[in-house]
Amino acid sequence: MTGALKLGLVGFGKIAHDQHLPAIAGTDGVKLVAVATPHGAALGVRNYADIADMLAAEPELDAVVMCQPPQFRYAAARQAIAGGKHVFLEKPPGATVAEVEALAAQAQARGVTLFASWHSRHAAAVAPARAWLAERSLRQVRITWKEDVRRWHPGQAWIWKPGGLGVFDPGINALSILTEIVREPIRLRAARLEVPSNRHAPIAAELCMETAGGAPIEAVFDFRQTGPQNWDIAIDADDGALLLSEGGARLAVDAVRQAVAPEGEYPAMYRHFVDLIRRGRSDVDLAPLRLVADAFLCGRFQPTDPFVE
Repeated sequence: MTGALKLGLVGFGKIAHDQHLPAIAGTDGVKLVAVATPHGAALGVRNYADIADMLAAEPELDAVVMCQPPQFRYAAARQAIAGGKHVFLEKPPGATVAEVEALAAQAQARGVTLFASWHSRHAAAVAPARAWLAERSLRQVRITWKEDVRRWHPGQAWIWKPGGLGVFDPGINALSILTEIVREPIRLRAARLEVPSNRHAPIAAELCMETAGGAPIEAVFDFRQTGPQNWDIAIDADDGALLLSEGGARLAVDAVRQAVAPEGEYPAMYRHFVDLIRRGRSDVDLAPLRLVADAFLCGRFQPTDPFVE
């Protein structure tokens, strides 16, 4: 690869506008050339109605970033990979495990990079937490991930439809951190999913998990939180306690705040994407999505009050 990586972006909703645009603008080696979206328009670049039009009109694109709802990601990614483009998938990487595995196989056969991104793994305190835990024996983990869906996902009807994940859309961020910092495989033992009577995806969930060594992991996700928002992971080890808070941005060990580097999740992901392409590698870790899939497969569904935005 020579020169700046020419990017096309598919889907121009809140996450693309708030996170991807500034990350691309602030990252050396990448340049946004075009956007494909049926709604709205991105300023300063060429806009297209869909990915087919963009790929046909922009043959020099090197890579495509997928920011549309996960239910529509598979077909678009297949088109991009078939056209010889590297692909960056916003989280969750797809609506099902099987379709992302199919994309990984297609990318390998086509000789292009596929990056299934997990932005929370790049939060400032995650790497220090992983290093801390690597030197200790894990005893238990408690995850509390509660936020106000009306504040963070306004008007996003797709999140309540099959494949939209509901409360697991933010909850999978916690699971991505968990599977990054815990060295052992993690399995789901039981789950309870609260589903509004007028929706198809859960508004709250409780997960009971454990490591291969038997350390218990409990997670509580809730979209109905008002007031302070909670994105915490508390870890007890053999000789201390660690708390990741604010989605992995802050770290405390034995209740003492630790210094961490400035936050920059999305710029870090773009730097990683460029490095993967230069090395001819892909990065497709589906451990967080498998835990969510297992929750839907084995969980006990409980109806709850209708959700009205």
